[in-house]
Amino acid sequence: MSSENTTADDTDAEIDASIKAVQLMLSRSRFDEADAAISRLIAAQPDHAEAHYVNAVVKRLLNQSESALRSLDELHKITPNHSRGYQEKGFLWMAQRELEPAIEALEKAVELDSALISSWKGLIGLYGMAKNHAGLARATVHVDRLKSLPPQLLSITTLVNENQLDKAESLCRQFLLKHPKNVEAMRLLASIAVALGVTDDAEKLLESALEFEPDFHLGRFDYVGVLQKRQKFESTFEQARRLKDSVPDDYNYKRLYANACLNVGRHEEALQVYQNVLEIDPENPQILLMCGHAAKTLGRLQEGIDFYQRSYAARPDYGDAYWSLANLKTYAASDDELQLAQDSEADEKTSIVDRIHLCFAVGKALEDRHEFARSFEYYDRGNRLKRESLAYRPEIVSAEIESQISVITPELIEAKTGFGNPAPDPIFIVGLPRSGSTLLEQILASHSEVDGTFELPNILSIVARLNGRRMANKAARYPGLLVDLNKDEIFELGQSYIDETKAYRANAPYFIDKMPNNFRHIGLIKMILPNAKIIDARREPMACCFSGFKQLFASGQAYTYGLREIGQYYRNYIRLMDHWECLFPEQILRVQYEDVVEDLEAQVTRLLSYCGLAPQAECLEFHKTDRLVRTPSSEQVRQPIYRTGLQQWMNFEEFLQPLEDALVPELNRQT
Repeated sequence: MSSENTTADDTDAEIDASIKAVQLMLSRSRFDEADAAISRLIAAQPDHAEAHYVNAVVKRLLNQSESALRSLDELHKITPNHSRGYQEKGFLWMAQRELEPAIEALEKAVELDSALISSWKGLIGLYGMAKNHAGLARATVHVDRLKSLPPQLLSITTLVNENQLDKAESLCRQFLLKHPKNVEAMRLLASIAVALGVTDDAEKLLESALEFEPDFHLGRFDYVGVLQKRQKFESTFEQARRLKDSVPDDYNYKRLYANACLNVGRHEEALQVYQNVLEIDPENPQILLMCGHAAKTLGRLQEGIDFYQRSYAARPDYGDAYWSLANLKTYAASDDELQLAQDSEADEKTSIVDRIHLCFAVGKALEDRHEFARSFEYYDRGNRLKRESLAYRPEIVSAEIESQISVITPELIEAKTGFGNPAPDPIFIVGLPRSGSTLLEQILASHSEVDGTFELPNILSIVARLNGRRMANKAARYPGLLVDLNKDEIFELGQSYIDETKAYRANAPYFIDKMPNNFRHIGLIKMILPNAKIIDARREPMACCFSGFKQLFASGQAYTYGLREIGQYYRNYIRLMDHWECLFPEQILRVQYEDVVEDLEAQVTRLLSYCGLAPQAECLEFHKTDRLVRTPSSEQVRQPIYRTGLQQWMNFEEFLQPLEDALVPELNRQT
């Protein structure tokens, strides 16, 4: 261990000891002494979240409510999801007989940590005073359930919610050794597995729990969530349907079922279920938002807009509602909407998650008004806030790209020739987001012999299976293990892909897989599916990267939240695509977005010819094709080709020097 790490560890140990000393003083009612000690600690460690939490407790016990609330505000600036901090806020507001803020704080506390029984008990009293009968019933159920659980499991739940996963996992496994059929412990261990990214373990744990206790509804609820994370959408739907049918009046199970309907393309049914939920809770901003998503995907744009507007009307700082409007790409915010979004973003009470969404939405609105300097301020702030919430490490991506190039060589491809599944069905569209891939998908999906699907997870799932479960400090098995795979194993991987993607297809002989990050696995794809078509959707570097920078993605794409980071990623993408084109000459079709815009007919002809498809007029009139489109470009591909977006990045050129510096090799290659 380095001396630097030792020093950090020693400092952490000293802080922990100081906090424990303060807590001991409190337990002995030495409040003034505790106040002096915690004040010294905060002066020395002003960014230590737990110190601010303990300070708030001290101030509450000294009847200094305002000071306690200020300390909790500081805590939540440092750690926005500190559940016990919200519980403490709730208790402070209760002491001041402020009903609404007390309820709001305690509801946030149990949202973050459902094991906080004191918060649930507080809510029972508050809901009773507010005559909120549904809330009272829900809180009572939670308290009764928590009282029935062993105290060890409550402690482990809090550890999980505070992200102390290693300690939580160890304690949970110890508990299960003594109580191997305790379904609550199995559910808890599954939640730890999900937090660690080991969703296959979580799935198996919850399957076992439901075998022991088929009516374990909370376990099935979590099981649906795990299946959804693993993108097993048909199974997700069936389990959600079973849960809804078991408890037909449960509000949350209806929501879950509606979400599952979206995943299997049952958008009309989802919208009906959501609207049924709105009859119970008509101003729920999240449900209104989901209604908007469903309507938008169905192509009912104005209906979607109405739902989004109702969503932010119900909660004016709900950033996702504003961003969903902006993310339509074709929607122009009103002056009132823009002002409300700016005010909400500037409010110190607005959460970090909402601020991120609001920054991107305001950036888009100001860009539409040609206020490019102010627009960039918001885009830049939104990206910074998002980047700080992630743990993206560009060096890991670079190492993975280098591994692909060094392992998947001409010699390896020659040695494995003829091993894969010869099915010609898949057409892979790869590249970076915002590079025109949705447009190419819409063109091809307009052909009668091609099914448009979604961004399918199956290749990434195969990669995960090949890697297996490993410790974070262990080297990845993939792609190195490709060298050792025999003919039967390679054929079976290809067959598993064909089998597992059937759920997304209709009856056409070909189908599209538009997962952009599959570009990192073209070697694997061509090994297991040698007759698959690969289309590389490419866009001019500055335009592509800046378009990614101003896009807030639902998940993934962590590299897009910094100008240098996205520029470096683009260079890695080009480097790897150069390698694939050398390995598979004339087997990968590169389609430049700018060429499609300039000469649609010629590029459609190229696309169809490469895919072995006969010309069809519908491909040129792709915007008339009625199909579900889920990506941010959904409304754009429902319109004819337009040229206005080609050079939008130039409006921000004076702010993009870090991106231009990162892209120098690519920009030089183009000149």
